[in-house]
Amino acid sequence: MLEIAADPKHLGAKIGVISILHTWVQNLLLHPHIHCVIPAGGISLDHRRWIRPRYPFFLPVKILSRVFRGKFLAGLKRLYRSKKLHCAGPAAALADSTQFTQLIRRLHRHDWVAYAKPVFGGPLQVLRHLGRYTHRVAISNHRLLAFEQERVTFHWKNYAQGGKPGQMTLAATEFLRRFFLHVLPKGFVRIR
Repeated sequence: MLEIAADPKHLGAKIGVISILHTWVQNLLLHPHIHCVIPAGGISLDHRRWIRPRYPFFLPVKILSRVFRGKFLAGLKRLYRSKKLHCAGPAAALADSTQFTQLIRRLHRHDWVAYAKPVFGGPLQVLRHLGRYTHRVAISNHRLLAFEQERVTFHWKNYAQGGKPGQMTLAATEFLRRFFLHVLPKGFVRIR
């Protein structure tokens, strides 16, 4: 975003960003994504004036998506080359460089989506939105319904079916496995 915003073709300004890592969905499965709050404009590169976006929306989402895809895949390749990308479990086949290269090619051929929403109504709405992600864990106590005979039952919303509410019951070990997917490694920061 910083790179695209600085480009005079798009905004020609320096922007601020607050980003929050969010790793879960309602069923506690791993779904890492980042929520970002960005001002509607930025400071000119010479630091003398505020520049408003020329688009109905802040920056072109299609360009954001392509730049994100390129940077993400370049980062994966760097990690792979430096042997810092550990291919284990279902991804073990990617330890073979031919398999890894084929995956990168397939990923590059697909359009990626950087989902973006229009501006919030004001500061209160921004704080409410951020508050949902800043200091919460993957599941709150009020969603837990029962722990009986090594099984945990909790409320969830199935967004694949329009946010339909329901209950999910998992073996306690599976519940804990899913919960611990969202415990960040030591030193990892959720908010930047």
